[in-house]
Amino acid sequence: MDVSIRFRREMDKGLCRDTNPTAAVKMLPTYVRSTPDGTEQGEFLALDLGGSNFRVLLVKVMADGEQKVEMENQIYAIPEHLMRGSGSELFDHIADCLANFLEKLGIKDKKLPLGFTFSFPCQQTKLDESVLVSWTKGFKASGVEGKDVVSLLKKSIKKRGVRTGTNACYMEQMRNLEVLDGDEGRMCVNTEWGAFGDDGVLEDLRTDFDREIDAGSLNPGKQLFEKMISGMYMGELVRLILVRMTKERLLFQGKTTAELLTTGSFNTSYIYAIDNDRDEEGLASAEKVLRGLSLDPSVEDCIATQRVCQIVSTRAAHLCAATLVAVLRQIRDNKAAEKLRTTIGVDGSVYKNHQEFSRRLHKMVRRLVPDCDVRFLQSQCGSGKGAAMVTAVAYRLAAQQAERQRILDTLRLSREQLLDVKKRMSEEMVRGLSKQTHEQTSVKMLPTYVRSTPDGTEHGDFLALDLGGSSFRVLLVQVQSGKRHKVDMHHKIYSIPQEIMQGTGEELFDHIVYCIADFLEYMGMKGTSLPLGFTFSFPCHQSKLDQGILLRWTKGFKASGCVGQDVITLLKAAVRRRQDFDLNFVAVVNDTVGTMMTCGYEDPKCEVGLIVGTGTNACYMEEMQNIELVEGDVGRMCVNMEWGAFGDNGELDDFCTQFDHIVDNCSNNPGKQRYEKMVSGMYLGEIVRNVLMDFTAKGLLFRGKLSERLKTRGIFETKFLSQIERDRLAMRQVRSILQHLGLTSSTCDDSVLVKEVCSVVARRAAQLCGAGLAAVVDKIRQNRNLNQLSITVGVDGTLYKTHPHFSSIMQETLQDLAPQCRVTFQKSEDGSGKGAALITAVACRMKSEGQH
Repeated sequence: MDVSIRFRREMDKGLCRDTNPTAAVKMLPTYVRSTPDGTEQGEFLALDLGGSNFRVLLVKVMADGEQKVEMENQIYAIPEHLMRGSGSELFDHIADCLANFLEKLGIKDKKLPLGFTFSFPCQQTKLDESVLVSWTKGFKASGVEGKDVVSLLKKSIKKRGVRTGTNACYMEQMRNLEVLDGDEGRMCVNTEWGAFGDDGVLEDLRTDFDREIDAGSLNPGKQLFEKMISGMYMGELVRLILVRMTKERLLFQGKTTAELLTTGSFNTSYIYAIDNDRDEEGLASAEKVLRGLSLDPSVEDCIATQRVCQIVSTRAAHLCAATLVAVLRQIRDNKAAEKLRTTIGVDGSVYKNHQEFSRRLHKMVRRLVPDCDVRFLQSQCGSGKGAAMVTAVAYRLAAQQAERQRILDTLRLSREQLLDVKKRMSEEMVRGLSKQTHEQTSVKMLPTYVRSTPDGTEHGDFLALDLGGSSFRVLLVQVQSGKRHKVDMHHKIYSIPQEIMQGTGEELFDHIVYCIADFLEYMGMKGTSLPLGFTFSFPCHQSKLDQGILLRWTKGFKASGCVGQDVITLLKAAVRRRQDFDLNFVAVVNDTVGTMMTCGYEDPKCEVGLIVGTGTNACYMEEMQNIELVEGDVGRMCVNMEWGAFGDNGELDDFCTQFDHIVDNCSNNPGKQRYEKMVSGMYLGEIVRNVLMDFTAKGLLFRGKLSERLKTRGIFETKFLSQIERDRLAMRQVRSILQHLGLTSSTCDDSVLVKEVCSVVARRAAQLCGAGLAAVVDKIRQNRNLNQLSITVGVDGTLYKTHPHFSSIMQETLQDLAPQCRVTFQKSEDGSGKGAALITAVACRMKSEGQH
């Protein structure tokens, strides 16, 4: 357990940017980003170079229901003079052998991807780039160290156009790999754990025998852990122990032989035969080996030799288990799983040929991590087939990534396109203000008869009504003037029963008036006559501030006798019927205008209101001379743009994707509110859901398996976009959202992709909104003949307020497209309540000042 904890610490050092340069355990990134998912297929070449001969392989990967791999290979020798000659000659020889192999199989004209197992210490910066650190295994070819071996290989086979790859050790979360940029997804890390202990952390566990082996090795002080556990040194450890025991007269009657004293004479393969669970066979093997070393062993000598082999092999297996356990714990912690189920692919002569070693390794791993369910799988031809599989995976990922990006690119907008959106919005605004074109335009530019923003001198008590759904609010808003602007609010929420929503207009307005009377009584102000602001969130045509002709009911209302009527007349008639109190002035208010007014009370420079929530809309102070629908051309008036309908006449057709068309066709109002459907919260989740469905149908996501829940319209709520896009959100939280959608077998890579889709859709929405707003502020600047405009925008809406990046992307876009405008954003608090009262307060102030 102690060794495992020490190794985990060393892993952390290797993963950390600051400590990596000095860490003994290097944790090298391999740029392998995924393990095979079973859909890989095709033909791949593999080169396997790591000794005095090398192999060329043709590997066929099949994915038709049963995952099958077929291989053909040829071994070629590398003559001594090439191993020590010039690098270019060595790589030319490799290229010649490759050409010979392709010729032999009759595939020399095929252009196949290639994986290159290059078993020498290398530093990688990407999957197909590997710089040789130093030659080992008797190679000394000049001009290769410090060079990218892939480039050298490519140079030699330039005429045949081939690609290369490599292999690795455990899948680590990118966020933990500090030596690399990017924190999403996973990458295979080659731990290079043979160097564990090179910085002294294993000194208390190393024996005199370990030190003796190290001192006599080709690389003293290096690869100390490897020297305690690998097949290259195990036999030598046994030999050194036997020599020491003999010299101390504990074995062989104290008589050594020249053979026993010869380095390397006790081969590790002898241990496989001697350390056998069938004792008789093991002892017979011990006697045979010892006699081969010219010794004359007694039965006790053979038993002692067997015991030494057991101890050396057990220590190696247990040390190996300890480091493996550190890796398993790291993976388990990364996944935040209570129990980890995983498979470890294993290769190597000690593991494969020494039955006892593998049994002890498995047993100790299970003892040290009982909460991990570990399966060990022997690798068949890891360096050949493995290189091909790495290449096959890279090939699959590259093809899938290219297709995903092609689809997502349809949702990405260039600066030119955004400038185009701004220009078209500007044109529609002008058409909406003009008497001649007002009827045909998509952006209606409705006059609101709000003639001024607050100047701070407003004061008094005002009532506000906020009606826009099955419940509504009555508010008392007390506005105080003076240096410290202060607004006190009291409110009560009342419900509107279904039968009243769908009854007669008289019943509806009588109910509203009953609630106002109840509220005044509740506030101790029975019978008081107060000015009232009425936020009435249904489509209305206004011809003055205190008049609103209802065009149509929405949101489940069906009260008869109201459409085509002035809602203020209906309200006043109900007040007269009750004869309990009087309303001496009423303003009909749009919630967007209320947002502008609320912020305008805090900041006099606020002359634009914006809502980006379930829906979207904007308003701003326009010059009277430009508003042709209203008499008079002095001063300004707030215009309610109703910009959600921008695009209804085809202005956005060339920016609409297949996903926008699906969302529009399935909506309650096809062909209407096109801009709103690309920007607002009501639709973004649905756009994302349609992209995810398309990706899955094309096998680019969730392994091509569609869940029934994901097929349900509206299941991917826009709030998920905000949750998924929070910075540094652990991928497991993304996965919990996907699990809610029935995608229980989604992978880490799926989570990364879902996050990217959310990001692209939300970014486009924010940019479109920014482009629209750029048209608005630039119009105000041009209206006023200013080189530079300084203005504030009051904003409300859940999407703007809760999405982690929407506001910053929108502001960046606005700044880029309207560089001559300095825009400040202020979040509105209760535009439909407080804003309605403030509009009424401003109107009362202007009335008392004698202005119309």
